Amino acid sequence: MSVALAHLVTTHSVPGRETREALGIVSAECVLGINVFRDILGGLRDIVGGRSGTHQKALREARETCLDELAEQASSLGADAVVGIDLDYSEISGGGKGMVLLVATGTAVRLK
Repeated sequence: MSVALAHLVTTHSVPGRETREALGIVSAECVLGINVFRDILGGLRDIVGGRSGTHQKALREARETCLDELAEQASSLGADAVVGIDLDYSEISGGGKGMVLLVATGTAVRLK
């Protein structure tokens, strides 16, 4: 279930709004498996050049999922916004399998 908060920002505050109260850190983790078919298509794209649309779409979906989870956590705390959002991507590989880990963190706040 997706919860839409009015404000999800990377800045330390919501522009034009005053923070009333910081409620705590919220975080979300998404592990994205890059399947064999995507790996093959991505590898071909790497050889011939250009952008890998399949990988970009997968990364976009992971980002949206993590931001939705941040919003849900913040909403459950009674927050109006999440500020200072940081997105950190890492690659996990081994055993012929490639995965991408995305960790999103921020501070849930109430606005005046």
